[in-house]
Amino acid sequence: MQKIYTIGETLFDIIFKGVEPQTAKPGGSAFNTSVTLGRLGAPVHFISEMGKDKVGDVIMHFMEENGVGVRYISRYPDGQSAIALAFLDENSDAEYQFFKDYPKKRLDVKTPDFQKDDLFLFGSFYALNPDIRPRVRELVESADRAGAIIMYDPNFRSTTAPGKDQMVSLISENMGYAKLVRASNEDLVNIFDTESPDEAWEKIGTIPDALVYTANAGGVYLRSGSLSFHMEVDRIEPVSTIGAGDTFNAGLLYGLWKNGYKREQIKTLDRSQWEELIATAISFSREVCMSFENYLPQEYVNQFIKQK
Repeated sequence: MQKIYTIGETLFDIIFKGVEPQTAKPGGSAFNTSVTLGRLGAPVHFISEMGKDKVGDVIMHFMEENGVGVRYISRYPDGQSAIALAFLDENSDAEYQFFKDYPKKRLDVKTPDFQKDDLFLFGSFYALNPDIRPRVRELVESADRAGAIIMYDPNFRSTTAPGKDQMVSLISENMGYAKLVRASNEDLVNIFDTESPDEAWEKIGTIPDALVYTANAGGVYLRSGSLSFHMEVDRIEPVSTIGAGDTFNAGLLYGLWKNGYKREQIKTLDRSQWEELIATAISFSREVCMSFENYLPQEYVNQFIKQK
């Protein structure tokens, strides 16, 4: 059976509105995607690392409760699980402060037995960090050799990061593994200085088979070798946008898995197939913005599955 693998950092998020803490819960970009997929009943395995401490125990229990496979989680005895303080601004967007204590040996996990047409999501700074990148690249290359459908989300929001030129080079290399790139307009302005989906596709269109370009209230654009279209989104007053992009990714992955799409089909999907995938992703992303959850609320999941 087609499986879904995600890889990324695991954090314990403490979320503030102003100076008041609102909630605390496990998080991290790929983690959030994984929990949504696990709640939906998809066969998802998360590849990550955390300390052998109380926070790590809480996170492991949370994943197991939510249907996320934990076989590829490294529990290191030296160091502590990472903590993130997320401060929401007036637009409910988050500014982060991190507390991390990793060991020297990172991501000490067995390589999964990837199969053809499995789905593999990677991205964010986790795929650029020199401390972890060699192991991440090994895993991505293993999935690629097996014929998995690789999806990349750069999630790159800093225009002034030290060594940005080197990071952009690594992002381009990461895109080279991907059949599907999902990136925000902000990501692509910061990476390639492109102001529109057409400019972005012109820049990267020879690399992936398709680009899903999200522009917040401006909607979602799809670009591929044969398709170019735009889908609108409803305007909302979000409670928190922390898990918006992560849950959008989960919607795409869920649709690809549920429909059983193969790797070679990504470049030949027609407009109606992409519209179905993107509509699900938009719906998921909108829902997660309406609460302090970083992933689809269980009540919504129950209704969604019942309707299907």
